[in-house]
Amino acid sequence: MNSLIGQIAGARLQKGTAMLWWLGQMGLMVRLGDTLLCVDYYARESSRRQTPPPVPAGEVARVDAFLGTHDHSDHIDHGSWRVWAKTCPEARFVFPEARRQSVLDDGIEDVRCVGLNDGESFCIGDVTVTALAAAHEFLDLDPVSGLYPCLQSIIEGDGLRIYHAGDTLRYEGMLPRLKEFGTIDAALLPINGRDGARYRRGCIGNMTFQEAADLAGGLRPRLVIPGHWDMFADNPGDPEAFKDYLEAKYGDLVRCVVPSVAEPIVISAGEKPI
Repeated sequence: MNSLIGQIAGARLQKGTAMLWWLGQMGLMVRLGDTLLCVDYYARESSRRQTPPPVPAGEVARVDAFLGTHDHSDHIDHGSWRVWAKTCPEARFVFPEARRQSVLDDGIEDVRCVGLNDGESFCIGDVTVTALAAAHEFLDLDPVSGLYPCLQSIIEGDGLRIYHAGDTLRYEGMLPRLKEFGTIDAALLPINGRDGARYRRGCIGNMTFQEAADLAGGLRPRLVIPGHWDMFADNPGDPEAFKDYLEAKYGDLVRCVVPSVAEPIVISAGEKPI
């Protein structure tokens, strides 16, 4: 077994504890109790990547659910999802309902597919995943179906709450909706921003590091993790600038950790994350 997957699969957590592993970009492994989720993991080898995948797709194992926030290859990696459908035969695949056909086209059985829309939830084990609409760069609500193509996720279990923002800008009403969930124990936010050059070549954007820091300052999670900055040279972000701005503007109100790929982050209810 891959050493990282062995570490993740073998992790034994005390009650009220979660463990996170950042996998690059917006990829995240989340263990809550006996349940293991894999969110937005891009496991494909590519000459465009500046960093290799920490776990080859074929070595991912023992995952209970794979979450993809939207149908871009670095979030729903279809080649890898086809592999995981075989290597994790009991796993469910969770995605925006608007993109169901693309997942079915991967050969994943409909009974294993969980399509969500804004405000809908899914339970697996003792974990609940709730979807919120994401604006990447626009909300893009389909007026006929009422479906959003991009989502964010709130992952709750064992008294802890993890916010995975997917790819999004902050939009009107988003912060109040997030606050309705109560205290966020950890938040993974995209910080790569957007500009005309990227938009002209079809690379739609996310929050700038200042916008992401201000979202964190308003939301006040116990821990914030910057994401979507490391993988592609033509779509970068600056996590140290994010951390510096956050600390300068909000002081000790929000703790920031600039993650290293595959290093475990432990979060315990009522204690400082480590």
